[in-house]
Amino acid sequence: MAENNENQNSNPTSAPEAGAVNGQAEAPKGPAFALQRIYVKDSSFESPRSPAVFQGQWSPQITFNLGSKTARIGDDLYEVVLTITVEAKIEDNVAFLAEVHQGGIFTCAGLNDADLEQVLSAVCPSILFPYAREAIDALIIKGSFPPVNLAPVNFDALYAQSKQRQGTDAQGAEQPAAE
Repeated sequence: MAENNENQNSNPTSAPEAGAVNGQAEAPKGPAFALQRIYVKDSSFESPRSPAVFQGQWSPQITFNLGSKTARIGDDLYEVVLTITVEAKIEDNVAFLAEVHQGGIFTCAGLNDADLEQVLSAVCPSILFPYAREAIDALIIKGSFPPVNLAPVNFDALYAQSKQRQGTDAQGAEQPAAE
């Protein structure tokens, strides 16, 4: 059986590797996008009214905030950090506050500025969101609270709204003030 494996591995008529032309390996041409790593950059959980918060009826008002930051960390290498904050209040008292900064390192090469902005602002956060949602849920459950099921987020729509808002703001700034 070992002889058979040797013969298969040393087959002189095997096809060249993808991208190899005339014995030379070529780098792929055109745009490239790849996820390098996903990680939790920071997380926190606070329950300032524990254990008293567990003694009353659980009917909180839950707020959810979302944000992202991007930083270039090398040639064609970017860090995107998605921040999710969930706060539960009963009346005016904070029951819990959970926050996760979910980071990712992405390779983005060969993209024009507009496409790069869209990838970093919409595509990368879309990839990070399920991980951040799970991390938030785990923090809340470990705090002994019922799970908070965050609905999926359409980052493409958020990006489009942001671009539209920027365009509207720019048009307003260009118009001369009435005298």
